[in-house]
Amino acid sequence: MVAKDEASTEIDRPRRNRPLLPRRRSRTRSASRSENALGWIFTGPVVFGLILFVAIPILLTVWVSFRDWNGFVSPFDTPYIGFENYSKLLFEAGIRQTDFARSIRNNFYYVIGVVPMQTTLALVIAVILNKTALKGKGFFRTAYYFPSITSSIAVTLIFVFMFQTQGAINAVLPFGNINWLDNANGLIHNALGVIGVHQPPAWAAGIEFMGLTLWDWFAGPSVAMFAIMMLVTWTTTGTMMLIFLAGLQSIPPSVEEAATVDGAGPFQMFWRVTIPMMRPTIYFVVMLGLIGTWQVFDQIFATNFGGPRKTTITPAFWIYFQSFRNSEAGLGAAIAILLFGVIMIFAFLQRCIIKSSGEL
Repeated sequence: MVAKDEASTEIDRPRRNRPLLPRRRSRTRSASRSENALGWIFTGPVVFGLILFVAIPILLTVWVSFRDWNGFVSPFDTPYIGFENYSKLLFEAGIRQTDFARSIRNNFYYVIGVVPMQTTLALVIAVILNKTALKGKGFFRTAYYFPSITSSIAVTLIFVFMFQTQGAINAVLPFGNINWLDNANGLIHNALGVIGVHQPPAWAAGIEFMGLTLWDWFAGPSVAMFAIMMLVTWTTTGTMMLIFLAGLQSIPPSVEEAATVDGAGPFQMFWRVTIPMMRPTIYFVVMLGLIGTWQVFDQIFATNFGGPRKTTITPAFWIYFQSFRNSEAGLGAAIAILLFGVIMIFAFLQRCIIKSSGEL
């Protein structure tokens, strides 16, 4: 039997080295073509949608930003003005530059207030709702996620009533009647006022950048903007919580069991096991938060339309205002391109910071 097996092996060996038969080669090519065709059929609609709704609008926006277009006539009939729109926003002193600087300042405070708050709250809630011993998890998950699927305009109008001087917020606070939505004072200025600093120092009032003094740049978010930040944090935390829940449930139970056997307490488990294993999810949530907060529009529009005293205008709102209220669509397109650059810079910085502190 052994001799026979060796003989059959000797006979089979040349067959494996033999080139494929033409018919078999033809079948392989046919199968490969079918797979390629199926791949294009499945990805074609997505690629077509990306080109039609993302790539072409971005290219058209760049093209329009170099033209003097009022939004009423065809953009192809408008004159080419080069970098004039960008120059008005960045280099020429005037109301356009000052308003653009205000929008960047307001949105910057909005980002550094909302993104950490919504990320931290969502992570803590997700960790609590992921506990196996918790009863009624389905109810709590639905309750926290419900604001995220409610119309943002409807939620904003409810908050407008709540934050009125005689509204529910002032009714439960012991500070008296606060004029939330019409108060243009910055929170940092208010804090300095408590310790007796009501006027800007000479050095802060004498240095200007893009039409705003250093005193104006460091005013902090206005009271009205702070109210909008609380509103947005409440409505977006549910979505982030859902993403964190998915990330927490992907952690193998054996890892937590091993940490428990090694004597890790709840705090050590959270800080040394959960956080390191959730780093990709945290990065994703922070990235979503950064992009979303730099594009805030509907809450600003519905709350007080950029007021009071332009302390809640943002670049996204200013794009709308310049394009559809001031009939300067070319200028609005230039603001959109600059906003795109700001988002890219923040995304790059965030990636560098997270990569420098460990592997994603």
